[in-house]
Amino acid sequence: MKVCVLLSGGMDSVAAFYEALETHEVVAALSFDYGSKHNAKEIPFAKLHADRNGVAHHVIPLDFMNTLFKSTLLQSGGEIPDGHYAEANMKQTVVPFRNGIMLAIAAGYAESVEADGLVIAAHSGDHAIYPDCREPFMQAMATAMEQGTYAEIRLLRPFIDTDKTGIARRGVELGIDFSETWSCYKGHQIHCGTCGTCVERREAFILAGLADPTVYEQTPELPKLMVDG
Repeated sequence: MKVCVLLSGGMDSVAAFYEALETHEVVAALSFDYGSKHNAKEIPFAKLHADRNGVAHHVIPLDFMNTLFKSTLLQSGGEIPDGHYAEANMKQTVVPFRNGIMLAIAAGYAESVEADGLVIAAHSGDHAIYPDCREPFMQAMATAMEQGTYAEIRLLRPFIDTDKTGIARRGVELGIDFSETWSCYKGHQIHCGTCGTCVERREAFILAGLADPTVYEQTPELPKLMVDG
């Protein structure tokens, strides 16, 4: 199947990109510059992996999101909170309907380049605080994409039955150097180690029993409940 891959440059999307290379003909990788604090750190990694594999890489600007939407994840927003995704304050990082907007654009692009499918790295561990990461939403978008395109573009979710720990393991099997990915929402020179996505990244490597190649500003002890189960 000819597919396009949503490739942010994070752990999940890079793993999904390499998984797609194993099973499909990848005709393009799409990144979105929507004004997040970490876009400038993520997107170069997306380009690196696309270029390395001879896949066309396109960065699609969505400046209006930073200007009009409210989220601490955006440059126009406040400080990124520290802590685990399970904590209520992490709702501040939600960018309203982000995945819906990006998937709609990507579906139009996929049909324009005569692709049959669109790959997104949605996984079973995606968090309840993000409504547009949940599988019911993905199912609804999949239906909309099939019904709304002549090509009946399929929304492929190779990791929908896998959590981030499983993605870390699969990525290593695929030969990915995860130091060439970016997670931290704060977008500093190195990963902060304390924001929700850094905490999740650290937890994934621990639970997978893998060495974490990431350099962090801080590595405070993770909550026992997270690591134990």
